[in-house]
Amino acid sequence: MQSPDQPVPGSAPAIRVSDQDRDAVAQRLQQAFAEGRLDDDEFDHRMRAALTARTSADLDVLTTDLPAAAADKPGTAVAVPVRRPGRRAIAYKSSVRRGGRWRVPGRFTSVIYKGSGWLDLRAAELTEPVTTIRAVAYKSRVDVLVPPGVRVELDGFGVSKGWSPEEDLEARLPNDAPVVHVRGIAYKGTIEVSSRPKGGAPG
Repeated sequence: MQSPDQPVPGSAPAIRVSDQDRDAVAQRLQQAFAEGRLDDDEFDHRMRAALTARTSADLDVLTTDLPAAAADKPGTAVAVPVRRPGRRAIAYKSSVRRGGRWRVPGRFTSVIYKGSGWLDLRAAELTEPVTTIRAVAYKSRVDVLVPPGVRVELDGFGVSKGWSPEEDLEARLPNDAPVVHVRGIAYKGTIEVSSRPKGGAPG
């Protein structure tokens, strides 16, 4: 049986991609997401595929229906994407910080690329009974601090709780307790959900 990585007779051989190739496609997908060209689920699907791609063919299919990036067009200045305030935070080689008294929408998305994220919900106003935090940490660390009295649900990969079972009081919460649902993708990074900071917020 022929291996999936072996070229089909008569076709061009598959070219193995580098981390730099994956980085470029991941950045393009982030830009398309910020522009509203991809919805949440499509962005999730394509970002997972980009971060685990092995050949150029795997990457090419992820951007075929997207326009060329502004930086790739001669004589075109790179425009800052327009995003709805409060619902998304995207950092490229920088950081995202949210803390204090801030209104958290029912769905909040944070994408961190080679940077760091600090989402502190302890003093925040949760506007809906279920708050979904979607976090993507590409070669980054994202810390999510949750207040007491909320039920925490986690899914994705690279997401972990930063407290021991002895500290977990969720079993004592009422059935109608507010829920914080963290959906994460961590590639060569970490997304940690905890109830208290470890040494304070990073600078």
